[in-house]
Amino acid sequence: MTRYKPHYACFNCRKTFKRRLLFDIQGGICQTDESTPAKCPECGNLMADMGLDFKSPRKSDIKAWNHLSTLYKVGITYHSCGCTGPGYIPSDSDELVHYLFRIRVTYLQHLHFWARRKEDPVTQDEINRDENANSSFLYRVPKDVRIGTKKKPKYDAGKARIYWSNQIQELDKKLELIKNANTL
Repeated sequence: MTRYKPHYACFNCRKTFKRRLLFDIQGGICQTDESTPAKCPECGNLMADMGLDFKSPRKSDIKAWNHLSTLYKVGITYHSCGCTGPGYIPSDSDELVHYLFRIRVTYLQHLHFWARRKEDPVTQDEINRDENANSSFLYRVPKDVRIGTKKKPKYDAGKARIYWSNQIQELDKKLELIKNANTL
């Protein structure tokens, strides 16, 4: 049986390594030994956990390594179950900025929805119409925003506004990181 090993990258040395699993060392549970951080064997710095589906560029491709470092700083890695892949990964900084701006626009739409929402529907007919018309907004909030029962859902619009405001702030921090990385 093939066991996938997590890939770790050192952006300073531009090297990657696969970390052995506890299963390989002592048998038993298939997981990494997370009690000890992964350190680069060459420079001794902590390495970035890039996930199972990571494929490193050539050591000489400095631009690609810088881009991977930026991706890691904003939280984009190659983690998945190993069969479906990590999803969309922007190929350069401009594409990454464009991707994050598209996400920001979506977050702003959610924030505006919750800012405009006056009250929850009362009758079952109103609830059904509301769920049909606004399901993309109603089902993308944390569970603590949803109150009430399944048949008579209610939403805390104040908590939803705070949630989406925080999401936008986090995205703005990531965009600022990219901006600072590109000016170096």
